[in-house]
Amino acid sequence: MLRAKLILKIAGSELLVIKTAAVVEMIHAASLLHDDVIDDAYTRRAKPSLNALYGNKTSIMLGDILYAKGFFELGTISPEVAKIISNAVIQLSLGELKDVSLSNAFNTDKAVYLEMIYQKTASLMEASAGAAALLAGKPKESYMTYGKNLGLAFQMIDDLLDITADEATLGKPALHDFEEGKTTLPYIYLHEALPSHEKETLKSLHAKKLRPVEQQWIKSKMQEHQIIQKAYDEARQLIEEAIALMDSRGEAALSGIALQMIERDF
Repeated sequence: MLRAKLILKIAGSELLVIKTAAVVEMIHAASLLHDDVIDDAYTRRAKPSLNALYGNKTSIMLGDILYAKGFFELGTISPEVAKIISNAVIQLSLGELKDVSLSNAFNTDKAVYLEMIYQKTASLMEASAGAAALLAGKPKESYMTYGKNLGLAFQMIDDLLDITADEATLGKPALHDFEEGKTTLPYIYLHEALPSHEKETLKSLHAKKLRPVEQQWIKSKMQEHQIIQKAYDEARQLIEEAIALMDSRGEAALSGIALQMIERDF
């Protein structure tokens, strides 16, 4: 419940603040229900997904209900808060669409990847922080920058954990993202670092079920070229910028939340 936590830490516990946090959680839950159907994912955090238990139709319709209820409640909060969060849902949906289309081929463009994770993940964190700042009478832009950086780093770390964490921790097989056709930041950096013939080998493994020897080849090349550290350093830089911004405003709790994003192992 990271997004709700941000809202409560920024704006306190007034009724409208609590309602905003609840609406954001409904929207986030709806996006996950749809995401699992799109990705044919049958587990989430090591537990069966709703579509695995009750089917795709139930998941889609429940997601639609949560979206509709969330938008209905937004209308009772404030027009400006509704505008910020509604725009984030548009971005989230565009990001999901982009994520699906990018899985059709190996993506080597870092800018395209960053735009996609901003839309799919960071936009709702950015909007959550901005909406909370509005409710609390705080400067919206600073908090939205904080939320954006937090969201970008959160997704980058998620993408790294898909490579470095074990299946028991992840709740899904390692390198699952690559097998599903996702070209995340470590693979873009690895492609840049490899000689020509190894670039082709990496591309040939994209979006296919990997044998253990193929998984090991990818991981060994990541280690050889220090790719994991390079991608981690980029995520950490975003977090350090977010922490500096919140420290300048005396928001120690928000700095602590940001630090947790970079130190997590799940």
